[in-house]
Amino acid sequence: MSFQKGINAWCFPADISIQEMLRQAKTHGYQGVELNLGEGEAPFHLEMTEAELQAVAAQARELGLELPSVSTALLWKYPLTDNDESVREKGIRIVEKMLEAASVFGSKTVLVVPGLVTPEVSYDIAYERAREALKRLAKTAEEKRVSIGIENVWNKFLLSPLEMARLIDEVDSPWVGAYFDVGNVLQFGFPEQWIRILGKRLLAVHVKDFKTATGNITGFVPLLAGDIPWERVVEALNEVGYQGYVIPEISPFSRLPEQLIAQTSQALDAIFQ
Repeated sequence: MSFQKGINAWCFPADISIQEMLRQAKTHGYQGVELNLGEGEAPFHLEMTEAELQAVAAQARELGLELPSVSTALLWKYPLTDNDESVREKGIRIVEKMLEAASVFGSKTVLVVPGLVTPEVSYDIAYERAREALKRLAKTAEEKRVSIGIENVWNKFLLSPLEMARLIDEVDSPWVGAYFDVGNVLQFGFPEQWIRILGKRLLAVHVKDFKTATGNITGFVPLLAGDIPWERVVEALNEVGYQGYVIPEISPFSRLPEQLIAQTSQALDAIFQ
């Protein structure tokens, strides 16, 4: 592969340990694992001490694996654009914890959902709040030497590559760019166009496939089982000079879950070689 091959922790069963996740990733030929910050009983959680984070980093190093990036689902629960200032502040603290952990892990990027447009939070207000939060967080990102990648997700926000590029440019920090999810745009756009427009703003890439005939959340499928034009995606990534990780983010199989890890590794090789 001309790109680096990673895998997101959500591809594994929820009850798996970090140690076993790393072992399976190594066994099936991945170079890095993207861990997801959670709450409470999650194996990687908000209350972890630096020593505990160092221990996770050491487990990866022992297997010759990198922890290239950190993601989270918590910004859906605590959006940076919420009407409640205390919720927005909780979101800020979550990103700060991600940056702290990423710094310990040696990660280059943290994935940030920039906000949600809802019946209560209008698009223009969400945009202003997201920009304000990202400008503030860019200072912490610079201190920690870890980049913030804002992701395109199904949040009714940043619905075009021009708009995402504009937001990144207005934040105006070398530490804030795009975390592009190839599968998330297929229902309303063309991933290769997003890649070319985002260009050098592109920090990291998530991959999954999508069946447009299904057209809803159940349309996300394993790699090569959907309608993503992979040849055009690879051509666009090469054209803009992207050289980072390509990281699948796919729901685990309900039976024999390690088969997803094996099959996804083979699919990545087939797509990106």
